[in-house]
This record gives sequence, C-alpha cells and structure tokens, in this order.
Amino acid sequence: MSAAAFVLPATDMAAPWSTRLLAAAKRAPGRSAVDDVAVVAALRDGDERAFDALVDRYHRALVQIALVHVRDRTVAEEVAQETWLAVLEGIERFEGRSSLKTWIFRILTNRAKTRAQREGRQLPISALAGEGEPEVPLDRFLPPDDPHRPLGWAAPPRAWPEERVLRRETVERVRDAIAQLPLAQQAVIGLRDVEGFSADEVAAALDISAGNERVLLHRARSRVRRELEEYFDQ
Repeated sequence: MSAAAFVLPATDMAAPWSTRLLAAAKRAPGRSAVDDVAVVAALRDGDERAFDALVDRYHRALVQIALVHVRDRTVAEEVAQETWLAVLEGIERFEGRSSLKTWIFRILTNRAKTRAQREGRQLPISALAGEGEPEVPLDRFLPPDDPHRPLGWAAPPRAWPEERVLRRETVERVRDAIAQLPLAQQAVIGLRDVEGFSADEVAAALDISAGNERVLLHRARSRVRRELEEYFDQ
C-alpha cells in the first residue's frame, strides 16, 4: 500500500476518549499482544486489512494524545492522519527496537509537538497535568515496583456490589470522571488502563519521564476512584 493511496477509514471521531474504557472492558480475558513481526510483514506487503485493523485499534487514542499538545480536535485529527502516512512511509525502516505501537505513538507525539510549536502552543506535559485536586491517599495503591500490578489498587474498593458496578449509570460515571481529567492525565490513564501499555511504553510514547508517568497515572486513578467511591456511598 502506498502512502499516496492512503484513505483513513471512517470512524466516529466525535466519540469521547472515555468510551474506549467500555470497549476495553468487553475484550476477552487473556487476549495476547499483537504479533508485531506479522503485522510489520503484512504492512510491508501492502496488506490493507492489516493496516485497517491497526487504524481501528489505535486511531482514537492517537487523536486523544495529539489533543494534549494541539489546540483542537480538527488539528489533532490532522496530526493523527499525518502519523498514519508516516507509518506507511517509514515501515520499511522500522527496526523493532521498540514495540510497533510505541513506535507509532512516538511518531504521533513528535509530530504533535512540532505542530504545537508552529502554532505557538508548546507546553510541557507537566503543565497540563492538573494541580491541587484532592487525591486518594497514596497508601491505597501498590508500590511502583510491585512485580504484578505496579501502582494498582492495594485492596478492592469497600462495598462495591457487582450488580451496581455493572449498571449503565456506573459506566457513565466512569466515563464522566475520565472526561473531566486534565488532558495529560486522560492520556496516561487511557494508554495504561484502556490500551494496555506498560509504564515504560507510556513514558516512551509520550516522551515523558518515568516519574511523570507515575504521578499522572496516580492522579488520574485517584480522581476516578474518588468519583466512584462518592457514587457508591450515596
């Protein structure tokens, strides 16, 4: 497939980022990671179905990450489409030093930063993190070096009956909580808890330090959990 023939499949770009959370919850347990070698080979062979599947998997997330850097969704869409063109043009040079998804998101981040600089909106991601909001205490989380669930919840939430967790109202509360997060927090919690990126992959994709990734993830999870605790205590 040539870059000149590239046409982005139609998607619902107006859908909020938090709707991906619901999609993630519906995925089959134990789903294996995408076979990068097979996907790269297919892309190099011009397999349009492989490319379409990749776009369907990551496009909305790319747009959301772009919004951390650029002013509006229209520009973010343009940056995401430029990223897919760069993927097609550069796939022959992909060396596998990182995962394919990290490589794609790193291209997006670099292009979004360049676009932001051109538009006079170059802010460090820390400036978009959100400051001063109350948080769930840090001891409610596992330590960052936990071998199984770094920075995961240390204990299950108190009195969260399954029948209430599965209600549409609860899902909407989670969506709203994520949508209200500062953009950088939305980006990190989306990549970690929706897309399944590791901490190192998120830091590489967003070009931030491991420390910034941990802080952003903690703040995002804290605010979402606080919203749910308030909801279940009603």
